[in-house]
Amino acid sequence: MNALYDLIGIPLGYLMSGIYKLIPNYAIAIIVFTLVTKILLFPMNYKTQKSAARMQLLQPKLQKLQKSFSNNPTRLQEEQQKLYQEEGLNPMGSCLPAFIQMFLLFGVIDVVYKPITHILHISKPVRKAAIEKASELAVQFKDVNGGNPIQSNNLRNELLTMEALDKHSADFSSIGENFRQVVTEFTENFTIFGANLGKVPTLKPDEWNFEAVVLCAIPFLAGLAQLLTSFYSMYHQKKTNPTAQAGGGCMTAMMLLSPLMSIWFAFELPAGIGFYWIWSALFSFLVTFGLNLYFTHDKVVAINEKEKEKARIYAEKHPEKKTFMQRMLEQQAALEAQNGGTGNSSHEKLSRSEQNKINRDAIKDARRRMADKYGDLYDDSNDNED
Repeated sequence: MNALYDLIGIPLGYLMSGIYKLIPNYAIAIIVFTLVTKILLFPMNYKTQKSAARMQLLQPKLQKLQKSFSNNPTRLQEEQQKLYQEEGLNPMGSCLPAFIQMFLLFGVIDVVYKPITHILHISKPVRKAAIEKASELAVQFKDVNGGNPIQSNNLRNELLTMEALDKHSADFSSIGENFRQVVTEFTENFTIFGANLGKVPTLKPDEWNFEAVVLCAIPFLAGLAQLLTSFYSMYHQKKTNPTAQAGGGCMTAMMLLSPLMSIWFAFELPAGIGFYWIWSALFSFLVTFGLNLYFTHDKVVAINEKEKEKARIYAEKHPEKKTFMQRMLEQQAALEAQNGGTGNSSHEKLSRSEQNKINRDAIKDARRRMADKYGDLYDDSNDNED
């Protein structure tokens, strides 16, 4: 897991380091960092929003299919896949951006957890010596990490080292690369309204001072920002597709659960993560709002026709290539043929070789029919192999 954090954290760390050099305030640097990552992801968000708008356009046709084949789920799925194929639309197209957003979060966590590495670029031997010193002080004075040693594989070891340095600065004077001065100066800017963003918010602080209030507010603000995006998504969905009912209760529950999960996680991680979530949710809301204004009904209709024509031309030029939906249809047809072949044996007992031959013939027939349907050349030489 640490390797995954490092893989994404290193490039994002250089980005954050460059921003921090221009703006030597960690809180403002996080805001700019979040904005830059949203700009980099905008083309993907645009494609996701376009796909969602086209899916909304297909809802009347999908609902008609649901009514026509309500008693035949298999046929319904097949007809839906055929519709997606005709429209040149991949219903799974929105999964990749969501995965990338989650993937990106690992890097953000690593950047916040390891500012000494990613922002200050202090060498590994010096970092190791500083962590060992912080671990000794934690055990000796019992005022850092609950009095326990700071393990080298602890993701928070750099933040705990910064906390130990803040309380026992003189003990770090022998650490190389001017460690004490560099980290002390950085710690002064590692704050928002005087609250250390490396600390974990809690509802039970040792003292309810101004820093504790600011830290405690961050998770709730992160949840509210997420809730704003969720409510807007629900409002827009009802506005553009008021007849949609299936799964509405489940979708509403998930949209309300997501902000609650954000609050819970923000109380388990350093405040810098929650602060990032606040601005990430707000920028996401602005992007979604702006794209929804851009994708009017007339524009989506025009885009949909253009994409359908593009898919048709591509299919004509590359008949040998299968789209995602074509492969899905072929696999489903082959599976149905295989099941049908197995079921046609009636009560007659067949040998295993006879049953396998029936199944192979059924699959071969299904492949031939799918090839004829899409204008492909069918070569059955591979089907003769056992």
